[in-house]
Amino acid sequence: MIPDDVVEEVRARADIVGVIGEFVQLRKAGREFRGLSPFKKEKTPSFYVIPAKAFFHDFSSGESGDVFSFLMKHRGMSFVDAVKHVGARSGVDVREVRTGRGRDDPWRPYHEASEYAASFFRERLWEWEGGEPARAYLEGRGIGREAGERFGLGYAPDEWGAFREAASVHGLDEGMLLELGLLKRSEKGGEPYDAFRNRVIFPIESVTGRVLAFGGRLLGEAGKGSPKYLNSPESPIFHKGEVLYGLSWARNRIRRDASVLVVEGFMDVVSLAAVEIRNVVAPLGTALTESHARLLKPYATQVRLLFDSDPAGQKATFRAADTLLREGLHPAVVTLPDGEDPDSVARSGGAKAVRGFVEQAMDVLDRKIAMLEERGYFESNLKRIRARDKLLPTLRAARDPSLRDIYVTRVAELTGVRTETLLEELKVAPAPLRGGRAGPPRRRRPAPRLHGHGEERTLLLLLVQDRGWIDKAVERVGPSDLEDAAYRVIFEALAADPELLAMPDDAMPEAVRRFERLMADPETLASPAQVFADAVARIEANRIDRRLEVIEREIRRAGTGEQVRLVRDKERLMQEKRALSDDGRRSARKLLALGRTREQGDDAE
Repeated sequence: MIPDDVVEEVRARADIVGVIGEFVQLRKAGREFRGLSPFKKEKTPSFYVIPAKAFFHDFSSGESGDVFSFLMKHRGMSFVDAVKHVGARSGVDVREVRTGRGRDDPWRPYHEASEYAASFFRERLWEWEGGEPARAYLEGRGIGREAGERFGLGYAPDEWGAFREAASVHGLDEGMLLELGLLKRSEKGGEPYDAFRNRVIFPIESVTGRVLAFGGRLLGEAGKGSPKYLNSPESPIFHKGEVLYGLSWARNRIRRDASVLVVEGFMDVVSLAAVEIRNVVAPLGTALTESHARLLKPYATQVRLLFDSDPAGQKATFRAADTLLREGLHPAVVTLPDGEDPDSVARSGGAKAVRGFVEQAMDVLDRKIAMLEERGYFESNLKRIRARDKLLPTLRAARDPSLRDIYVTRVAELTGVRTETLLEELKVAPAPLRGGRAGPPRRRRPAPRLHGHGEERTLLLLLVQDRGWIDKAVERVGPSDLEDAAYRVIFEALAADPELLAMPDDAMPEAVRRFERLMADPETLASPAQVFADAVARIEANRIDRRLEVIEREIRRAGTGEQVRLVRDKERLMQEKRALSDDGRRSARKLLALGRTREQGDDAE
């Protein structure tokens, strides 16, 4: 069995549109997504996915449910396999726990100890007379009891053993408390002591609301050995690069607003929430990671970054923006006046002042360009080349094909560098650092797999010449499986209108040109069924290979615990590829038989 809390975490993190979109071509329709029924053949879309409710409904067949039930009904998975599939896609390590005596969730004692610690700190803040300094501090920051309780804030007494003694009364294991970072032991040994002392406490929760760790803000002046902010160390239940503070409370508002505001720390999140700005999260004293970006993706694609405006904050902003772009999100930069931060703006001007700055957020590329313009980077040819070099990382990071096209066009216009030249530049790997200096650029070594867009063009040529194959193509391939942006646009257009004779006026120009070439192509494809089977098989294999390449890179960067999960993901993908090969051969035989039947029918006519 899989513990209920793990199932709920997978459900909460799941991108239901992304999961179902692997099997059904979905198009946005207001706040919902629509596509052809995967359960019943139809020509008019009646299948809906509602992200806000994490729910799907198929009007043609009457099927409905959540992301797990879709996989069970459409792919024939068991519940456990469905949870594992979604968990792997959502970055949640799903472990089965055997039922029976003594084989419960192995991390339950850690969670229970963390929950107890949270309740201890809460009681010391609100009910204990000694918590008055902490209450006064929060009140002075504009945070009353309602906002404080909303986030479970607490207070760690200015004593060396208050928490340890209370935990001992409740029989909590000291070794486990040391692992969780709630207790510490000096380098000289001796008795453990409380890790958090004289600090306002911020419980750090999982996306489903389970307490994982704590952050503490020192009351009074920071000194040697007493940093202003102190976070729990990593533990069996806490990995700071995979948790965003405030997400458990903000996720529904983020989904409703389709936008999230990322700030730097605990106090910024709580201060903004206190003035009813609720779609706010913060990383935990670390740079924004790919795992953080994947956490946000199920809830919103628009991300507004509100970091400090000093040089260090600007660097962190642009690093975070590139990370978000690589995950297909759309970051924008919010700029505050010098000397201000989200907390100070919220206290002085309330929600109206904060929203005023947020509404002026600039797309990350536009913000970079504005800063370069201020420094005169477009005043000479030499400076324009340097500007191009500074903008290329953001162009490379943009995963969304449409956004990348917009970025490339914008940079080409500003620098005078041709679009084709920029696209070639994007194929060049970033120069490695050698002794602190950049070496010469080098070409990426070709990936060890059969690759290219020939199979995509061949499939589209077949669909244009014989529209009867479109439904079968949509059953096997989704737009995201095609790497070439123009071919992806053509595929979506054909799926939406199988009788299409001309691309829409507002379509990507390159897609319009290629569609016209396909329509005018005199080539006659022999053995259409074989052509279809081969093209689809290569496209599906390429999709898996792309994911394998990403996992290989992640394995090289990951720690030991993360490597174990990634290796399992790699093995699962390899199994899918082998199964794909077997399924492909069976499908090819069926399609060849279908093709011969159709050819015989054509001859009879």
